[in-house]
Parts: sequence; C-alpha cells; structure tokens
Amino acid sequence: MPRIDQLASISEAPGELTRRFATMEHKQANELVGDWMREADMVVSVDAIGNVLGRYEASSPNAPAILLGSHLDTVINAGKFDGMLGVLSALACVESLHAAGIRLPFAIEVIGFADEEGVRYQSTYLGSRALCGNLDSSVLTRVDKDNIALGDALSIFNSSAAQLPSAKRAADEIRAYLEVHIEQGPVLESQGVPVGVVSSIAGATRLNVSLLGSAGHAGTVPMDLRRDALIAAAKCVLCVQEACSGQAGLVGTVGALDVKPGAGNVIPGEVQFSVDIRAARDVDRQRSVERVKTEFSEICLQNNVALTIDPVHEAESVDCDPQLVANISSAIESHGLSVVSLPSGAGHDAAAMASLTKVGMIFVRCAGG
Repeated sequence: MPRIDQLASISEAPGELTRRFATMEHKQANELVGDWMREADMVVSVDAIGNVLGRYEASSPNAPAILLGSHLDTVINAGKFDGMLGVLSALACVESLHAAGIRLPFAIEVIGFADEEGVRYQSTYLGSRALCGNLDSSVLTRVDKDNIALGDALSIFNSSAAQLPSAKRAADEIRAYLEVHIEQGPVLESQGVPVGVVSSIAGATRLNVSLLGSAGHAGTVPMDLRRDALIAAAKCVLCVQEACSGQAGLVGTVGALDVKPGAGNVIPGEVQFSVDIRAARDVDRQRSVERVKTEFSEICLQNNVALTIDPVHEAESVDCDPQLVANISSAIESHGLSVVSLPSGAGHDAAAMASLTKVGMIFVRCAGG
C-alpha cells in the first residue's frame, strides 16, 4: 500500500492522479518500479515502447517466462489502484520467492505496461500490442492535444520508432500472462467476496466522430436554414443509446463531446464526440457499430452536416484460458472462499496478450464498484 501511494504521487496534475504515456511522469514511474524490481534480484529493462520489465531468472537459464503485471499509465484523475495494483501484486509474488531463496523451472517477468488506457493518443494497449508485435506503424503519426506525434514522443522518451520491432516477444518465450486488476464493477462487493476469476474480456470498438455544419448568429439565422452540428450530434448520441439498449452484454457510451465555437449565442458549427461500444460477443458489437454508422450518415444527411468517422480502437472479445481459470478457481477455493466467475466489460492488457499466449485474470473487489 505505501508503494501504491508512492506511485500515485507521480502525477502531471496536483491534487489528482494523471499519468499519460511517454511523459516525464511515466519515466519517473518506470524508474521507481525498476528500483523495486532490482531489490528483488530482478534484471530490469525498458523496451522500445516504454514497458518496464523485471526478470526473475529460472532455476536454469533461458527458460520461458510466466509474465505477470498490468499497466502504469492512468486515465485523467484516476484511482490509485487501477493498473498499479496488478504491477505491485506481481512484484510482491517475486519478492516472496526471492526472500525464500526459491527459483522455479520457469522465469517470472513482471511488467508495467506503458499504455493501456489510450488517453494521450486515443489508441489503447500500445504497450501490450507492441510486445505482441501487433502495433500498426500508422499509430506513430497520431498527435496528442499538444500536436506532438507519437513517434516524436517516443524520441523525447529516449526511445525510437525505428526500434519498436525490438519490443516484440516470441511466443515460445512466454508460457502465460496473468493479471490482477480491480473489478471496476459492483459484483464482488455485492456478493461479499474479495476476489473473482475472470472468464472473458469483452470486445470493444472506439470511434472518434466529427460533424461539420455552419456556425451562425443565434438570432439572425432562421431555423430552416441552419446547419447546426450539435443538433445532429444530439441525435447521434441518442442513436448510440438506442442501438445498445435491451441486449445483455452490449453497452454503448458517448463519453466526450466538444462543441465549437462553444458560445451561447452562436449556432454550433462543429462537434466532435467519442463512441465506445462493447459486447461479450463480437457479432453483437459489430452489428451495433454498423447500425450506428448507418444511422449517423442518415442523420447528417437530413441535417445537411458533413460526417467523418475515425475508428481508433478495435479489440475482439477474448476468453481466458480454461486451465488458468481452473487453477485460479482452485486457489480461491483453497482459502475457503466462494468462487465467483465473471466476465470483464472493461478492456485490459490481457485482451491484447491473448494473441501471443494464454491469459488469466483475477479481479479484486473495490469499494463502490
């Protein structure tokens, strides 16, 4: 817990926890976690995307590794357990082995992923996708709110876009990936159990949508001559609500909306908003995404507004490995606890890691969901 508090103090903004990918604060968090890893007799490295890794060697050299960890980046004004709990829980496991002088037949690598949240560049799982070799080079041209390209941010971070392929790991190097994470939901708390085993991770699609109309004076432009981008956007928001309601496991959210010029006496000429659609079954998610795209086009045509849709994230649903689920369930039972199996509606690095190796997750109860 003191370590979590130490990490939570590394923030871009006073009075809150905000730590984005490839910032000075990200570098400071990596250095702090790296110091703790070395104390546990781990060999520490930072790869080309900025993941910090500590390797606790096996009883024989060059053995494949079990990878344990989570992410060190945060959302804006984050909770201090999100991501960090998984990194420090993994580190505590290695510390217990080191204290007892135990080496296992396989290595253990603890990882603090560089970017899971996608806050800075609106593209999630940068760290885990790079490790799996699934990071499209086109992401390097994405710019943040300060117009800094991702490739340039890596250079400032003392890495290089040209080095990114070196972050990729071979499948035979990794035996499995395991992640501890707060549930971020109410199920475990409502059932009065401290931990649960994750059965699957929902697939997700994120879209950035731009609507371009025409700004005008609120008092002089007749209603029938207006090209009000906000009116069209409001209808699109309701479209997401309708398209994602009434079906179990399917959810849709418009979480960010930017209106320009943003004055009370000016007709909005431009609106940008986000769309986040998730589902346990990919077919349901994809059907809903196509529905909202079609209806967005119809809405904008009716309101004489130009439409641009930019897909920024696409992740398929992932089933956790049955054997790992069984092992975790047995461990929970061995402590006299009820086994609660639940899907994850939130995305996690485990979803990206499933393209490389088998994955398992443990959810930890969190107050208030």
